[in-house]
Amino acid sequence: MALFGKKNYSTVKVRKHDIPDGLWIKCVACNEIIFKQELDKAHGVCPKCDHHFQLSRKERLDLLAEEDTFEEWDRELYSVDTLGFTGSASYASKLESNIKKTGYKEAVTCGQAHMGKHRVGMAIMDFRFLGASMGSVVGEKITRLFERAMEKKLPAVIFSASGGARMYEGMLSLMQMAKTSGAVERHHGAGLPYISVLTHPTMAGVMASYATLGDVIIAEPDALIGFAGPRVIKETTQQDLPEGFQKPEFLLKHGLLDMVTHRKDLKQTIIGLLDYMNTPPQEQEESSR
Repeated sequence: MALFGKKNYSTVKVRKHDIPDGLWIKCVACNEIIFKQELDKAHGVCPKCDHHFQLSRKERLDLLAEEDTFEEWDRELYSVDTLGFTGSASYASKLESNIKKTGYKEAVTCGQAHMGKHRVGMAIMDFRFLGASMGSVVGEKITRLFERAMEKKLPAVIFSASGGARMYEGMLSLMQMAKTSGAVERHHGAGLPYISVLTHPTMAGVMASYATLGDVIIAEPDALIGFAGPRVIKETTQQDLPEGFQKPEFLLKHGLLDMVTHRKDLKQTIIGLLDYMNTPPQEQEESSR
């Protein structure tokens, strides 16, 4: 009869604080609760609504580069507080906290890797590091990427994600737009392909320079892409803005992008483009017959 007696089972109830952190994630697009392991398996794409979450540098590398082929360039470069910027917090303290948070010295990682049979110069921007803003070191690393790619006769592939210029560096940050654009032009003049991939978000100075100078420009679905925010544009132009005008589907329709590609298809799409772009024109003509 003890089986039917009253017992206190409260000690075996699952309490909220008994559930380990990080097991579940709420999708910002559809509000569904997703098992983290399931999200990781889908490379950061919501299985419910296809929303593309931001990826870390390592996750992006694991997705795109062939295993153990990535060789990092200019890892030792880091930003300094040249202007002695102070505000609610100093630039120096912000750099220090972001280095601790991400484990990287800057907002972009550059190097060479293999994608399929192709060796490429590759750059991956990390929005977690000061919004992947472009300061002097980011501009220098991107410029060196194109210069090394020219020396080694490599195509370049850049995965952009940025909030724009790094305000803590003032004019020095803005100068990087011209610097990186010049590097793209020299790389292009050497007859080498450049594929630019825009991820969420790609804005302002990065968007207005090397991110939109690729021979082929690809965007991930639903990424925010533009120069300034909708409120600033509306106040400047004094006009109502089309719905979704900073989304890839709208930009593709109006000619700014060449394609919008789901993350699961991104690697093979880039490899296919490199297969074509690295083929001599005579062979291209023969294969099309």
